[in-house]
Amino acid sequence: MLKTAPATLTKYFAVLALGLLSLAPAYAQSSKIAWLSSERIYNESKLAKAAGDKLAEEFSRREKAVQDLAVRMKTVSEKLEKDNATLAEAERVKRQKEYFELEKEFQRRQREFREDLNQRTNEERAAIAEKATRIIKQLALTEGFDIVLQDAVWASPRIDITDKVLAALDKDK
Repeated sequence: MLKTAPATLTKYFAVLALGLLSLAPAYAQSSKIAWLSSERIYNESKLAKAAGDKLAEEFSRREKAVQDLAVRMKTVSEKLEKDNATLAEAERVKRQKEYFELEKEFQRRQREFREDLNQRTNEERAAIAEKATRIIKQLALTEGFDIVLQDAVWASPRIDITDKVLAALDKDK
């Protein structure tokens, strides 16, 4: 009796699962599904374009400073290469040290710039996502969607609500 109980229980769950699976198509046929492309929301909405402009303005001075440092580093490197054969050992070591310090400073500033830009981009995207989520929930309630999917491999244009969300986001801006 003890050895057959787990086998019976397993069979019971298998039959239960098959029964539920047989009901799934009927439920799925009565469900209303929608899909949207979050990438389009982040790239095409007026909010996203405004955020991109805001970030470009916010980071333009720092980006220019990093680029200027790169140019300075290249100039120092070329001068060191050109003069390397004629320099005294002490002067060559001094210039190499200057170049390596400049390179370290460049890498540090470039890394900080990328990290800060990524953080601000994520903050702006989160604000857009929050507004889009509110609109999606409202749209789901008014149009009676049971589920709204995003970023599927493929979805029929018939269930794509991206344009509706974009229009509402742009109006809400």
